Amino acid sequence: MGTKYSNTQQLLDFLKQTDSENLYLVGDIIDGWAIKRKFVWPQTHSDVIQKILKKARKGCNVTFITGNHDEFLRPFVPLILGNSLDIKNEVEYTALNGKNYLITHGDFFDSITMTKRWLAILGDYGYDLLLNINQKLNYIRTKLRIKSKWSLSKYIKDNVKTSVSFITDFEATLAIHAKHKGYDGIICGHIHKAEMRIVDSIEYLNCGDWVESCTAIVETKDGEFKIINWLDR
Repeated sequence: MGTKYSNTQQLLDFLKQTDSENLYLVGDIIDGWAIKRKFVWPQTHSDVIQKILKKARKGCNVTFITGNHDEFLRPFVPLILGNSLDIKNEVEYTALNGKNYLITHGDFFDSITMTKRWLAILGDYGYDLLLNINQKLNYIRTKLRIKSKWSLSKYIKDNVKTSVSFITDFEATLAIHAKHKGYDGIICGHIHKAEMRIVDSIEYLNCGDWVESCTAIVETKDGEFKIINWLDR
C-alpha cells in the first residue's frame, strides 16, 4: 500500500471472504519507498488496514513481518499492539503437519538490497516504470477487446536470464539458511513470485504479491499448503 499499482481492492475482497486463526503479512505491506517519492493513499488502502485490525480484534492472530519497503518499522520491533497484533522481523511457525517453518520477508538474504541500496532503489524505479507500461498495454488491450492477459514485468522476471538466475540464487540461499537453522521449510515474499517447491530438502514457499499476481499461501485444515491466485478464482 502507498503506491497506485497495488491491488488493494482484490486484497480487501480476499480478506473479507476468508477466515483464519493466523494471518501473516509477509513484508512490504506499506511501501515507504514509494510514499517518499509521492504520497498515494486511496480509501481502499485504509479499508485494508481497518479490515486487518478488525480481524485482530475478533481473535485472529495477526503478525506483520517487516520488509525492506516498510523498514521504517524495524527500529521499533518487536512491537505488540493489543492482544492479537505483533510486528516482527521474522517468526517461527509450527504448522498443522508438525513441521517448523521460518517466516521472513526475505530481503535480508538479498545481497543487492543489503549491500547496494542505491541499486535496489534504482531497480524499484525500473519496476514502477514497467508497471506503468503494463497499465498502458492493458488499456490498449481492453480497447481492442483482447481477453488474454500479458505483463511485461512478469515476462522479464520469468524469462530474462539474469532475473531467473537471481530468483534461483535467492531460493537456494533461503533454503540453505533454513536447513542450517534446523527448519523444515521457509515462507517468504520479496521477489514477487509465488512458488512452492522443494529446494535441497527444504520446503520453499513464496506468497507472491498483491501488485500483479494477487496470490497468497494458505494452510488448509488438513495441514496442506496451497497457493491461492485470487485473480483466477
